[in-house]
Amino acid sequence: MTKPVIGFIGLGLMGGNMVENLQKKGYEPIVMDLDKEAVAAVVARGATEASSPAELAAASDIVMLCLTTSSVVEKLVYGENGILSGIKEGAVLIDFGTSIPASTRKIGAELAKKGAGMIDAPLGRTPAHAKDGLLNIMASGDPKTFDKVKPVLEQQGENVFYLGALGAGHTTKLINNFMGMTTVCAMSQAFAVADRAGVDRQQLFEIMSTGPSNSPFMQFCKKYAVDGVSDLGFSIANANKDLGYFLEMVKDLGTRAEIAEGTSSNLKAAVDAGMGNGNVPEIFDYFLNLDK
Repeated sequence: MTKPVIGFIGLGLMGGNMVENLQKKGYEPIVMDLDKEAVAAVVARGATEASSPAELAAASDIVMLCLTTSSVVEKLVYGENGILSGIKEGAVLIDFGTSIPASTRKIGAELAKKGAGMIDAPLGRTPAHAKDGLLNIMASGDPKTFDKVKPVLEQQGENVFYLGALGAGHTTKLINNFMGMTTVCAMSQAFAVADRAGVDRQQLFEIMSTGPSNSPFMQFCKKYAVDGVSDLGFSIANANKDLGYFLEMVKDLGTRAEIAEGTSSNLKAAVDAGMGNGNVPEIFDYFLNLDK
């Protein structure tokens, strides 16, 4: 069976590894990224570089995006020589990033006018999982469109979840990240308060980890707060962006999320303190040095 032509925009750590995985499985993608070294690396393995999003979309059966923000996605879709101007009837756009659900639904409606489909498919797990095709993928959209691209998604994810109507994937990812980042902030602050109160951080970990508070997130927080090792590959800046998106989504739903507001405030303060590039457990340093 002939493999679909894949266009891929966004060759950061996650996207670059996703493309490498596809190439190992026989795909010859068309790619774009502002980082020309990243482009050169995948071109050396057989990819082709496109000169514009419209050119990439016109040549692709499936257009994949792995980008940082909804505004970047919208710029590439709606801009001059954008995806919307080039995408062909029957093609599918897949957004692997973490985006605002309302923006996703708006793009999907515009693509439908062109006879094209859209799937939002945000990701779980790490770039290392991406390289091996072992991601968790939270996909949503029209069922027939999902079925069309499911075989390719299964080349990229160990677990591919179908969540329903377009936007449900991004909604689920934002809820997931709200839970995860709030947990990391709470645990990191617990270690910081313990330190300032004269409680040994290692002992605190030993006590907490024997009860229901134990979790992979506690292990990440302990590695930094106790062992000085930072290996959760997700930045404070990204967490801050995602919590902002979560709050925007909650506002669109006509309610409030006061716990998320607190987490967002902590993350924003850490970013403003110059810590944005650090991994999320490094917010421990912000809490450790926080004064009244």
